[in-house]
Amino acid sequence: MFAPKQILVPTDFSTFSDNALKEAIDIAKQYGSTIHLLHVISMIQQCAIDYCMTSKMVEELEKQSAETAQKRIKEEIDKFPESKAVAIIPEVKNGASYEEILKDQKEKNIDLIVIASHGSTGLLSYFMGSVADKVTKGATCPVLLLRS
Repeated sequence: MFAPKQILVPTDFSTFSDNALKEAIDIAKQYGSTIHLLHVISMIQQCAIDYCMTSKMVEELEKQSAETAQKRIKEEIDKFPESKAVAIIPEVKNGASYEEILKDQKEKNIDLIVIASHGSTGLLSYFMGSVADKVTKGATCPVLLLRS
């Protein structure tokens, strides 16, 4: 019988991600699992068209983004009172979302990834391929894909 011990839940703070976290909490309570709640911040481009920011400006923006994400990930956990019954490890990383998710899966020996089929990227993901699709194709563990 499949009983995951390490569950990875990527979040972009959307209501869809909230549903994935709620499902993961239910699974974790049933099996005594640990949840790794991951938010990935996209890299900030220093130059766009004919405008460039200084390295110091980029560093400051990245620092502010990380601080905001840390605060929001704690708020995300607090939305669910039942989350106190399970171990949840929040983490914020920089990079390409699907790459960081797959890297985390390998590094932490994740048994199950719980992810929403759609996030906050909307129409852009339709054309470029969604994070959930790339994670589903690249993961070496089961993926629970929740329809939005």
